[in-house]
Amino acid sequence: MAEHASSDPQGHAAFGARLRAAMRRYGPLCVGIDPHPGLLNAWGLGDDTNGLEQFAEICVEAFDGLAALIKPQVAFFEAYGSGGIAVLERTIEVLRASGTLVLADAKRGDIGSTMDAYARTWLADGPLGSDAVTVSPYLGFGALDPALRSARENGRGVFVLAATSNPEAAAVQRAVTTAGVSLAQSVVDAAAQHNAGAEFGSVGVVVGATLTEAPDLAALNGPVLMPGVGAQGGGADSIRALLPASLLPAVVPNVSREILRAGPSVAALRARLAALQDEFAFLQG
Repeated sequence: MAEHASSDPQGHAAFGARLRAAMRRYGPLCVGIDPHPGLLNAWGLGDDTNGLEQFAEICVEAFDGLAALIKPQVAFFEAYGSGGIAVLERTIEVLRASGTLVLADAKRGDIGSTMDAYARTWLADGPLGSDAVTVSPYLGFGALDPALRSARENGRGVFVLAATSNPEAAAVQRAVTTAGVSLAQSVVDAAAQHNAGAEFGSVGVVVGATLTEAPDLAALNGPVLMPGVGAQGGGADSIRALLPASLLPAVVPNVSREILRAGPSVAALRARLAALQDEFAFLQG
């Protein structure tokens, strides 16, 4: 079902509208919270739940209220078991309580009741409820219906993996469907149907900033999350080369290590964020 309004059935502002407003206020960057063991060590923190919590608290202090979107990488919290999940819950709660938009990078994808459970976990008002979640469509785009429905009903969003930049993805994502388009393009086209009629849709796609060719995003009418910026080699120039100027205002560059390696100083993290916000200000015109 297409999203034809800027609010959900309960009258909450749709995620797409809230994200666009945040991008206009703070700039387009999505900042990752990625507590990789190597970063914990570089920050002088222990590779345990105490170190994880300190890392998350520093990130919240540095970025809360200063970025359009903050993206905790769920896997790095899950690695610590129940203690790590508790840290993730508190991180999401604090950020959302202040009005900062949170994208849970969980990359969930399954069928039926399992996908419904994922949707209730990440896109409803539970302890891990976020403003948006990343999802994988490679069990069939229709398998995402529970997440798309929950997002629509709760004013949340989803970012669907479409054309990722890891080399292993090409064999799958560039395969041609019976309709004569790449599988990645079919994902973008399906997402666009859900955004039809919205001022700015809540169903985004993930497209790697290091790709040499992107799917046709002209009809998407939603956000384009672009990982691979900074440490992975992508940047302002690669985004300019990849997409036409008309699509740049929809781009949300995801920056993680490029900012996080400036830590653990909150002032240094904020300074690096500000510098990158200036670098990517051109996306907003």
